Amino acid sequence: MRIMVGLNKKEKLMSHLYDINAPKKPTNLSVNSDLLKRSKKLNVNLSATLEQALNEKLAILESERWKAENKTAISAYNKYIEANGCFSDEYREL
Repeated sequence: MRIMVGLNKKEKLMSHLYDINAPKKPTNLSVNSDLLKRSKKLNVNLSATLEQALNEKLAILESERWKAENKTAISAYNKYIEANGCFSDEYREL
C-alpha cells in the first residue's frame, strides 16, 4: 500500500484547522462591489462563506506544507513498498 497524500473535499470541510469555538471578531474587507451587491441580493451569508473559503484554503496550504515536510519519508516508504511489497499483500483477495 503506497502512501497517497491529500484529502478529498468532504474530509477538508470536516477537519477544522482552527478553534471553531473561538469568538467572532469584526473585520474590514475590500470586496468587488458587483460581487458584494449580487451576494447581498441573494442573501448570501458573507461571514459563513468567508469562513468556509478560509477553512478550505487553510486545508490546502496545510496539506501542501505537510507533503513538503514529509516528502523524503513518503518517497522512501513508497520505494520500499515497490521493492518489497506490502506486508499484507499475501492476504489480499483480488
